Formats: sequence, C-alpha cells, structure tokens
Amino acid sequence: MAFINWNDSLSVGVEKFDKEHKVLVGIINDLSDAMKQGKGKEVIGKTLDGLIDYTMNHFKNEEMYFKKFNYPDKADHIKEHLSFVEKVSEFKEGFETGKLSLSIEVMNFLKDWLQKHINTTDKKYTAFFNEKGLN
Repeated sequence: MAFINWNDSLSVGVEKFDKEHKVLVGIINDLSDAMKQGKGKEVIGKTLDGLIDYTMNHFKNEEMYFKKFNYPDKADHIKEHLSFVEKVSEFKEGFETGKLSLSIEVMNFLKDWLQKHINTTDKKYTAFFNEKGLN
C-alpha cells in the first residue's frame, strides 16, 4: 500500500505541475518502501538525493512561471520552497552522519508538508495560471 495515494484532490489544475507532483509522491513512496524494507543507507541516501534534486527542479519550474507571469504571491511561495529544501537537506545530513534515522516522523513530515503545500499554497495559483493559459 502506498504511503501517499495520488488522487484528484491533489490536482492543481495545471497538468505540468500535476505530473511533477505525482513524481514527488512516487519518490516519497519509494523512500517509505525503502525504510519499511530496511534497505541500506546507500539506497535510502540515493532516494533522499533524488527527492532533493527533483524537488528543487520542480520548484524552479514553478518559480520560472511565477516570474514569467508576475505571480502576486511568489515571495511567500518561494519562502515555503526554501524552507522545505532546507529541512529535507537537514534530514539527509543527519541521516548520513548517523545523527538521524529515517523514521515514521520524518516520513509523516514529508507527506504532511507535500499535501498541505499542494492543497493550500499551490492551489492558490490555479486560477491565476489557468488565466495565463497554463492548464
């Protein structure tokens, strides 16, 4: 059973971003599976790297459109992005140095943050981007 199930309630109404969000959900599910299966540090570390890299690319894509269309809430939205990348980077560093284990608390943070971010912050841009032709 997936840790996060994608459903239409997570759609932001912009196909490009929905596809990217589905990939993020998949990476978090992969991380959860690796943790549950007791995979080694190397596998989990690579999955964390993949989460960080993909998340940063996704955020850059959103932020490119914020700039292109002068999205009015871009500053606050970008602050949330930076905060998330910082937190996940801290998890990765703690995991690599042995100061933090990948736990259900970490997984719940990732799940809760992503779902909250999509359902509140990202959905604020749906109408704005749709009016600009992004569907």
